[in-house]
Amino acid sequence: MIVITAPTGNIGSRVLGLLLDAAPQGEELRVVVRDPARLPDAVRERVEVVTGSHGDPAVVDRAFEGADAVFWLVPPDSRLSPQQAYSEFSRPAARAFAARGVGHVVGVSALGHGTAQADRAGLVTASLAMDALIAGSGVAYRALANPSFFENLLEEADSIRENGVFTDVVDADRKAPLVAVADIAAVAAGLLLDRSWTGADSVPVLGPQDLSPNDLARIMTEQLGRPVRYERQPLDELYTTLVGYGLNEAFVQGIVDMKRAKDEGLDAGVVRTPHSASPTSFEQWCAQTLKPAVLP
Repeated sequence: MIVITAPTGNIGSRVLGLLLDAAPQGEELRVVVRDPARLPDAVRERVEVVTGSHGDPAVVDRAFEGADAVFWLVPPDSRLSPQQAYSEFSRPAARAFAARGVGHVVGVSALGHGTAQADRAGLVTASLAMDALIAGSGVAYRALANPSFFENLLEEADSIRENGVFTDVVDADRKAPLVAVADIAAVAAGLLLDRSWTGADSVPVLGPQDLSPNDLARIMTEQLGRPVRYERQPLDELYTTLVGYGLNEAFVQGIVDMKRAKDEGLDAGVVRTPHSASPTSFEQWCAQTLKPAVLP
């Protein structure tokens, strides 16, 4: 039995799809979802559904009964502080892992463990603390250590279409790993199906190459057939903008601290290897995902 949390999200839905395609006969799948209506009919017919939040002690206690493995993803809640959004949300699950005898957990986390920036990286610091909490429950745990996602650029689709501009707060020439969410899902599904691993460890998923904002602008220009340029946004401006949207100030500070740490090299602490270099290139992602979102 494999339990999938956040099965309608960007990563979780892909993990679920891969498991539905590849799970061996007899491997049952169970999902935890607030609104079962968001699951496609064809999916609901093939999985057991537990309705509710996976931050609810009663829900996870019920969901993890008889589970051999769990895919764990915390949807960040901008109404909360980073600690509340990650560790406090995950605490009931950590207790249920132990109480229900769950053997293996694969969690979505972040790069940064062991770096000089790790203890002052906002949301990343909170995510790493969540990893420690889950590992401390006694399960075999694999934290998927991810950099920023290609998909974050979809939030810039309107600006790219209308103004030919995307923004971030890092130096224009700061190269860093970036990854497609489909590659994260593929690694997660593989670990959930092959549960021969033991102990607690992180699994970097780094994409095929490091890229700077200027590199991204160049590739987007080539793929979209129109000029795209990068504009660097000051951190204090980012803070003011996000608070203006009504987000929790502690959560916003967590975003700002994470962005600052990334600009200081947070994601550069792991050397890319053939094992950690996931396959989807930014060029491929632009052609398949960004271009349809930007061009009419």
